[in-house]
Amino acid sequence: MNWLGLPLTAVLLLLIGKAEASQQGQGVVGSWKGADKCAKEAQAAYPDYSAEANAKRDAALKDCLNVHNLAPRQPLSQPPPR
Repeated sequence: MNWLGLPLTAVLLLLIGKAEASQQGQGVVGSWKGADKCAKEAQAAYPDYSAEANAKRDAALKDCLNVHNLAPRQPLSQPPPR
């Protein structure tokens, strides 16, 4: 019975103890969710892909991020010249 007791105890301990994210990690995930929500709202407000709508969508996203005190999104890097 001893050979079964140790693995069974280990499995029970793994099932009982649950992993929790750190407070800093939870804050980062909350910031990402907020930024994603801003992006969805901007996309819903300006759904077409014309140059004018793209500019308005980017402005709406930037405003939303500023209002909610979130980090701004970095522009996409340009490919290196050939």
